[in-house]
Amino acid sequence: MPPLSLASLEQLRDTLRPGQREIALWQGGPLAVSAVPGAGKSTGMAVAAAIAIAQQQLNARRQLVIVTFTRSAAANLKAKIRQNLKELGLPPGGFLVQTLHGLAWAIARAHPELSGLNPDSVLVTPNQNHRLIRTCVDQWISANARHYQLLLEGQRFDGEETERLRRQSVLRSEVLPALATTVIHEAKSSGLLPDDLRSQTNEMDDPYAVLTIAAGLYEFYQTQLRFRNLIDYDEMILAALRVLDDSTVRQSWQQQVFAVFEDEAQDSSPLQTQLLEILAADPADPENRDRQNLVRVGDPNQAINSTFTPADPIFFRDFCEACRAEKRLATMTQAGRSSRPIIDAANFVLQWVNQSRLAGVEQPFREQAIRPVAPNDPQPNANPVPEGLGLELHTPEDVHQTVERIGQRSLTLFKQHPQGRAAVLVRTNEQGRFVAKELRRWHGDQLLVYEVGQRDRQSHVPAEMLTLLQFLDRPHSPDNLKAALTVLMTRKRIPTQDLNAIVSFPEQFLYPGPLDPAQPDTVVEARLYCTSLLNARLQLPPAQLIPFLAQTLDYEQTELATADKLTERLAQQTTDNHALSGILSLLSEIVTSEQFEPVETDDAEERYIRPGQLTVITMHKAKGLDWDYVFIPFLHEQTIPGSQWIPPQAQFLGDFTLAEVARAQIRASLHHQNPLVSIDAAWERAKNLKTAEEFRLLYVAMTRAKRLLWLSAARKAPFTWNKPDNLQEREPSSIVTALRERFPASVMD
Repeated sequence: MPPLSLASLEQLRDTLRPGQREIALWQGGPLAVSAVPGAGKSTGMAVAAAIAIAQQQLNARRQLVIVTFTRSAAANLKAKIRQNLKELGLPPGGFLVQTLHGLAWAIARAHPELSGLNPDSVLVTPNQNHRLIRTCVDQWISANARHYQLLLEGQRFDGEETERLRRQSVLRSEVLPALATTVIHEAKSSGLLPDDLRSQTNEMDDPYAVLTIAAGLYEFYQTQLRFRNLIDYDEMILAALRVLDDSTVRQSWQQQVFAVFEDEAQDSSPLQTQLLEILAADPADPENRDRQNLVRVGDPNQAINSTFTPADPIFFRDFCEACRAEKRLATMTQAGRSSRPIIDAANFVLQWVNQSRLAGVEQPFREQAIRPVAPNDPQPNANPVPEGLGLELHTPEDVHQTVERIGQRSLTLFKQHPQGRAAVLVRTNEQGRFVAKELRRWHGDQLLVYEVGQRDRQSHVPAEMLTLLQFLDRPHSPDNLKAALTVLMTRKRIPTQDLNAIVSFPEQFLYPGPLDPAQPDTVVEARLYCTSLLNARLQLPPAQLIPFLAQTLDYEQTELATADKLTERLAQQTTDNHALSGILSLLSEIVTSEQFEPVETDDAEERYIRPGQLTVITMHKAKGLDWDYVFIPFLHEQTIPGSQWIPPQAQFLGDFTLAEVARAQIRASLHHQNPLVSIDAAWERAKNLKTAEEFRLLYVAMTRAKRLLWLSAARKAPFTWNKPDNLQEREPSSIVTALRERFPASVMD
């Protein structure tokens, strides 16, 4: 390579800080990069990728493969790499950026004879998957009558018929679908077959044989996928691995891949990691791990999906420790995103939580402190000057006063800094809805508020309309009635209540006779709402039902616009069949295909971080984003870390949930941890896993802030956010108490 090119490479490398630079100096073999929030992972990877392409003279026949987890991240990385190649005077080639599932699907589709998949297979949508799970549950119940009876009897069953029907509804519509969804995903992504689950059952004292139930559901699910010519995301990975089992094909792919760079490695499952290791292997010496050109970049402390996906930070931690032993571990500990007080608070949370042992045997965090960048760092405005103290700890009287204070502080900040960006980070969508409503009540149009969850609700408009119309079409169906009542309860049109007892006798609920027992007030309110909808069904033509239902559900402006758009589309496509059956058929097709977009504009991430706007967003959705000012309210012990919730209607099974017990059993086996010999031990492990993840979620939320981090725990808060006006005394989270003791100057009482 000419000297000028060498100088250009070094000049590009010099733009990086320690940690980032180690990736750019990589020459081959495995490398683990453990990064802190705001360390610039994608920037380091993009520079390292451009340098590797230049040094190895990569091209279309031998490429660098960069794997990310989202399409937006892939597009961002691709743009950065192309820009770096342009600065080096090189063409924009020699690399491939894909999501992990996109890469797996490309491999499987290229070799249908080996993948075991039909080339015409269709990816199962979430709505289809829900229906598949329900079908599998029904099939399992039919095939396992004695085992089902064991679940039905549960604990303290007196044989009363109404209670039997209620338990049947709970098992069929809630408990078993949740168990199937959890275990199928966990097992498939870990390479476990149904028989593997059954073998683990034999090692446990488990009166329900939870993993045996799960294995049966898993088998029925796989049969349904094959019968319907469908595949799921886990099947893509398994199909790609089946292809690469063929030595000739495997070697061909390995010869095309110079190296694999993986972003967000903390979110990988075991099989996903296995796929990348195979592609990164040296075709001449595939068993030699030292010759795997695999660079994995991630932050185990930002693993916030492990309690509802198979991702688990333990796998990336293990990879880091293995690389450390070989002196192949780099750490990105310098981060320029946040001001010093915010960094100090985040570091304190990490250390305090690990030392507290609140998560039992689980260690929530890898010991890895964030450090400010050097004074000469090239990042503009790195480690910015804090706003005020940078960290504020508040104890408002109640949640209403909390939101009032957030609004007032935001107005002051935007007046001083019109281009500033701010966000309220909440734990649940219900909290977000409350915050947005209260902000508008307190401050009206003075404050520009964007509630992210509102758009999510808009995208559910077609599904909600379908649910209610199916009820109007067949009101005596227990499934249709329960689904409709669930929508009404979610939309706060009827009081929260246990629906399983109601739907066991639809006729008695809708039209009680004089000899039927008196209904509680909550049930009466739900009944009157349902009968009013049925009356409208008789009085309105089918084409006018959706606008009527949208108004009845008290949709907001954009939701009404989405409902109008849906009505227009149905009118255009049902010109020959205006009956309710025709509308239901087309609407079902729309919901199944998920090809209906709500009324909205602009790019999603740009909407979240607009200047002068206060964004209300959940902590999970906030990952990967940042704002100048971040407000995190409602930090109570019941929320963070909270506790594993057992739905009251399912407590007849015991003080645990079958899905979480099964997840803990599978993970203990995969991690080669002490075997969980009882349901109680598995439930305790499940609670520890949740506690660890909740603290990581708070850490992620705190590290979104650049100049001001505002935390609060009101003295009074709702017992449940479904009823936000029912206030009770609430204890602050233990981490809030610890922060107040550690940073007394930041306390704003």
